[in-house]
Formats: sequence, structure tokens, C-alpha cells
Amino acid sequence: MAGPGSMLVFMVPMIVLFYFLILRPQSQQVKKHKAMIEAIKRGETVVLSNGMIGKVTRVENDQVMVEIAQGVNVAVIKSMIADVRNRTAVAANDAKA
Repeated sequence: MAGPGSMLVFMVPMIVLFYFLILRPQSQQVKKHKAMIEAIKRGETVVLSNGMIGKVTRVENDQVMVEIAQGVNVAVIKSMIADVRNRTAVAANDAKA
């Protein structure tokens, strides 16, 4: 006959496992994204959450102005930026062999 102690012995490791496999990596990813968004500067190339790529032309408190084509600027909320690309990185097809 199993008592309440055996159920506790099973549940505690499961909760710890859940924390380390799901909750902790997710919170670290959120912190990393927030730091990336706060460090955005004018002239950087960004990828928006809808897949569009553009260049930051103006940075404000909660939004940025992104140029997605020659002379076409759109206001974007900072949290909708998915990635900031490195301006000095070599393009994938230009990499030295």
C-alpha cells in the first residue's frame, strides 16, 4: 500500500526536472531578448517578427523606426523585433573557404 510519502518522493524530482528543462531556459531566453532590444542603435539591421528585414533609422522609448525599402519607413514596437543582425558579420555565401 502506497502512502502519501511515496507520492511526494515521485513528485518533487518531477517538479525540479520541469523547472530545469522548461522554465529556467525560457526565462533566460526572455532576459537575453530584453537585453538585445534595449541595446538597439541607429543603423543596425533587424529582423522583425513577421520576417521583414530592415535598418533602424530612429530609436525611441518603446518603438523604433525601421527602413524596409528605399524611402519606406515603418514604426515598429521594440518587442516585435525578433533578431538584431551583426553589421560587421560576413555573409554566409561570402565566407572564406
